[in-house]
Parts: sequence; structure tokens; C-alpha cells
Amino acid sequence: MAQNIYDDPDFFRGYSTLPRQILGLAGAPEWPAIERLMPALAGKRVIDLGCGFGWVSRWMREQGAASVLGIDLSENMLRRARADTVDTAITYRIADLETLDLPEAAFDFAYSALTFHYIANFARLMQVIHRALTPGAGFVFTIEHPIYMAADHPGWMADLDGRKIWPVNGYAMEGERRTNWFAEGVIKYHRTMATTLNAVIGAGFVIERLDEFAPSDRQIAEMPELAEERERPMLLLVRARRDP
Repeated sequence: MAQNIYDDPDFFRGYSTLPRQILGLAGAPEWPAIERLMPALAGKRVIDLGCGFGWVSRWMREQGAASVLGIDLSENMLRRARADTVDTAITYRIADLETLDLPEAAFDFAYSALTFHYIANFARLMQVIHRALTPGAGFVFTIEHPIYMAADHPGWMADLDGRKIWPVNGYAMEGERRTNWFAEGVIKYHRTMATTLNAVIGAGFVIERLDEFAPSDRQIAEMPELAEERERPMLLLVRARRDP
């Protein structure tokens, strides 16, 4: 079973203060880049894996999706999602992505944001999602970039000009990593870029586009603390489709 850190009171309290949880999609710097990867959603049956507060589930309905199934492991997250959603075409369900089982060819599009790095058996999940999609269906997901995952936090150093440098720690050593983020002992799973993308390809997906997100000049002007995200990639954005 995946670690349910989002139902830890201390973690959830801190997580709820993030700009992306207060402002929604407008508070997520990477959202414009994600939006460019999204296909037309009109009439599509969609699954949102790790839906959290339901920001993207609701956005996809606004884009014309016929139905959205939002899945999350956290009672806290789904309680908030249900409270903020007034739409009978959106359903939220508790499920563990480590053991998830989905009906075959039940969805026309799959989406996930910042969830898969909590999953130990990523290859299995890719196979489950592939089976659950119709032929030619799209799939967009974001995860912490493998380089970011392998960097020491907050173990940055400074160069001679005083700029921050994040040393990569054991990039080729895949597996469990623990970090303290709003709570102690948050478990994530590090995989190299090759392992990540080969799991997607091995499940039968065709990768159409990648984006190693970095903030724009305008975003840095509005939020100067984002400047350090240009020093190493923080997020990996992937668009794929199920090969017919």
C-alpha cells in the first residue's frame, strides 16, 4: 500500500497552505505548460489519478469532458474535492494506485499530476492505465523530475559567484527516498529518466512530447523565488497516447 501521508494532520495542514492549493491552477507555475499538452476533451470519459482537491477534474469538465473519475488515496483530499465540486458528472473515489484495478477500455483520456513518484511499482500502474484506455486515447502526467528527486534537499552548495548548486546524489541508485516535507519521513520512489520512460513505452504507450519545466521570465518577475527552478529541472511533463 502506498504511504497515505496526506491524511497526516501536520502534513495536510502545511500542504493546504501551498499557493497551488489556495489559488488552484493559477497557483501552479507549471499549469500553462501542462495545458499546452492537453488534448481536446469534449465528450471524453476521463480518469484523474491522484486528483487531490479536484482542481483539474473540474477544469476538464469545463472543457467539455463527458465524465471524470477522480481517484485519490486520501480521505482529506477527497473530502475537500467533494465539498468544492457541484457536478454530478464528476465522481471521486478512494483507491490505492499501488493495487488499482480498472475496467478495460473504460476511459478516453488519463491524467495525473505529481502523484506517480509516490508509487513503488510504476511499471504495473502504467499497464493498468494502458488497459483502461481506449485505442488511441491520450495520457498526460507530471512527476518530480528524476534529477530533482536525486538531489540533496536542502543540501545545496554555493559556487564562487554565490549561486546555488544542487548536487545530484546517487542518481543511478533507484528506489525509496525519504524526505522531510511538512512532516518527517515522506516516502517517494526515485527512478532514472530511462526507467520512467521505458515503463511508459513498455506498457504500450507512444510518447509524443516531453517538457522539463522551467519558469518563464514573467513568472520569475511575479514570483522571484521561482528563479532557483532554472538551476535544475524540478518537474517532468509527459504526453503519451495508447498505441492502437
